Amino acid sequence: MERCEAYQIKDPYDRKGAWRALMPEAKELRVELGCGKGRFTAETAKREPDVLFIAIERVPDAMVVAMERAAREELRNVWFIDADVNQLPEFFANGEVDRIYINFCDPWPKSNQAKRRLTHGNFLRLYRKVLAQGGQIHFKSDNAKLFAFSVEEIPQFGFALSEVTDDLHADGPKGVMTDYEAKFYELGTPIHRLVATMQPWEEPQTTEPKEEQP
Repeated sequence: MERCEAYQIKDPYDRKGAWRALMPEAKELRVELGCGKGRFTAETAKREPDVLFIAIERVPDAMVVAMERAAREELRNVWFIDADVNQLPEFFANGEVDRIYINFCDPWPKSNQAKRRLTHGNFLRLYRKVLAQGGQIHFKSDNAKLFAFSVEEIPQFGFALSEVTDDLHADGPKGVMTDYEAKFYELGTPIHRLVATMQPWEEPQTTEPKEEQP
């Protein structure tokens, strides 16, 4: 961790609204939720040197591996945060983020765990707070049930879906893979993917049930 500390942001709360100071020339600011060991992070940052990447990861051992990858590639456009996703609005100002990546998050398969899924409405509301209008969520999963849930859930919170597929690599490898994705591909496991673009939207008003008169 100490060897790679130049890649870690230890004061994310203090950078709210000022992340682009890390890279003033960046054309976009993108955030990856749960970067794991950083294969996708480092390769994407390498391919797009004019984009500023902020990767969030709660597992220290995984984040160290990710930072080591960034260091080996001598990347100058990616930094890492050890934090919970629910803190996003505390780190980023309204409209500060152009794109959010969600790659192979925990599916939380039980029905009583739905609120913990990163594509649940509770999280989508948080993403709306930090995404610019027209900003996007790029979501990939190997879990068909989570993906089906997400396809239904995401549009209900003001996002238009595109590039929806249940077999991203049907015609061969496409795009940058995560470590998990590469293993799934070798096993022949279909990869689900979608892009969700944020639209103008207002939270529907809920009406309280009227009390019956005695």
